[in-house]
Amino acid sequence: MADIKLHDSWKTPLEGEFAAPYMAALKTFLSGERASGKRIFPAASEWFRALDLTPLDKVRVVILGQDPYHGLGQAHGLCFSVRPGVPPPPSLVNIYKELNSDLGLPRPGHGFLEHWAQQGVLLLNSVLTVEMGLAASHRERGWEKFTDAIIRLVNAKADPVVFMLWGSYAQKKAAFVDSIDKGGHHLVLKAPHPSPLSAHSGFFGCKHFSKANAFLESKGLTPIDWSLPALEPAAPALL
Repeated sequence: MADIKLHDSWKTPLEGEFAAPYMAALKTFLSGERASGKRIFPAASEWFRALDLTPLDKVRVVILGQDPYHGLGQAHGLCFSVRPGVPPPPSLVNIYKELNSDLGLPRPGHGFLEHWAQQGVLLLNSVLTVEMGLAASHRERGWEKFTDAIIRLVNAKADPVVFMLWGSYAQKKAAFVDSIDKGGHHLVLKAPHPSPLSAHSGFFGCKHFSKANAFLESKGLTPIDWSLPALEPAAPALL
């Protein structure tokens, strides 16, 4: 695919996916959409941003989303994250509320989550592109098969990983993960989605952040610093 940018640790294990017919069909679809003048988010250089920031061997936590944000200037390749200068969307606001309740962390003044990704939190959407203003517009075009392959690679890691599965979509997508309750070695944490429609049904109070860190520490792994450093004020990037 054009403009591929991802960490070397992912390139070899994903070679077969990039060479597969479904990926060629996806590339043709995306090229056609762009050629017709449609706005596709995020920018092509950021389709694999999650894989670029979080090397396979460094993955300690996986958070699964569905589609990129479809508003102008929001998406930049990490699920739930928005660019500096863009107000945190409602689901992210609720994630921050749970962080505060769970760990006592103050709500950040931004929605830019790259600090998490750089520590080994794989912020992976199931579908990696979307047409501006049209949620779910690129579903069932091939991205789901590609991101399934990514989850399989993480699942195959010898080191234990925490999977945070928020909502039925994420829970179904990662149902094959070798979790502790199935005799595996990964911790799978499940809760309703942080959307305002479901957060009060069990996302609030799930304490996934403290549970993830307690598990990592119990395995001799470094916990995640879930706080987010302040950013310099910036205007939204209109791509």
